[in-house]
Parts: sequence; C-alpha cells; structure tokens
Amino acid sequence: MKEFVLVLFIIAIYVIQPSYSKAETIPCSMVLEPIDKKLTNAMGTALVYKVQLRPPSFARTNISILGVHLPQPSSYGNYDSYEGLANIPGVISWRFLLYPSPEENGPTWAGRFDEITAKVENAEVQIRLSNSKTEKSGPIILRGNTKDCKK
Repeated sequence: MKEFVLVLFIIAIYVIQPSYSKAETIPCSMVLEPIDKKLTNAMGTALVYKVQLRPPSFARTNISILGVHLPQPSSYGNYDSYEGLANIPGVISWRFLLYPSPEENGPTWAGRFDEITAKVENAEVQIRLSNSKTEKSGPIILRGNTKDCKK
C-alpha cells in the first residue's frame, strides 16, 4: 500500500507541476534571420529585458533590435529606412524606427522600444523595410521569435 501511495504521489508531482516551457524568460536574446536566403551576410539580434525608467512606476519590457549588413532600403523600391516590429499574434504589436550608424560597407541599423507592459510570450520580432515619409511598412527582411530566446 505504501508503494502505491508513493507512486501516486510521484505521478501527481509530474502532472500538477506547472509547465515552465511557456513561461516568460527575461532577460533573453534571439537571432533574427533573413527571410530571403540570398541575403547571406544579413543578420540581426533582439534583446528583451525589464527596464525601470520612471521609479516608482513598475518595470516595463524593452525590446532592442540590431541589424547588420542589410541591403540599402531603396534597393527594394520606395523605402528609405528600416523599422523594428514586435508582434504577439492576435493581441498587440509595437513598431519603432531603426536608426543607421555611419560605418564602412553600410550602416548598422538599431533601435529600441521601452514601453511594453504586456507579457512578451511567443512574440515574433522583425526588421522590416519602411518609408519614413509615408510611414508605410514594407516586407520583412529579418525575423525571429521569443520562443527561441536564449537566456
């Protein structure tokens, strides 16, 4: 009888134990990979972590994005910049500009958004083309997902 109770107890621990695989893992980073596999040098990264910019208010989530060796935006048409986009499908999305740094062989594009109050779970993070004058987004160039975050 004791063995039976022990087996039930062990099974109950595994069944009732919360699943941590869906838990928000912050801070984390992820690789943003090109949609077009011909862009062999284009790559990016995103960092997701908590920031407290205005104490005593609660901490918010920051998403910072960096993209390197991206093609000139104008090579895709009527675009002049890149933007970052984080999207929790069916819930909410955040768009923010990426700014170029002056470097040889093209700029590094980087930007951040500090005001996220939602739980960032299973969010797709993208670098997209953008037209800064019309504020229209273009196609996705690089993409990653927070489910692939590395702590």
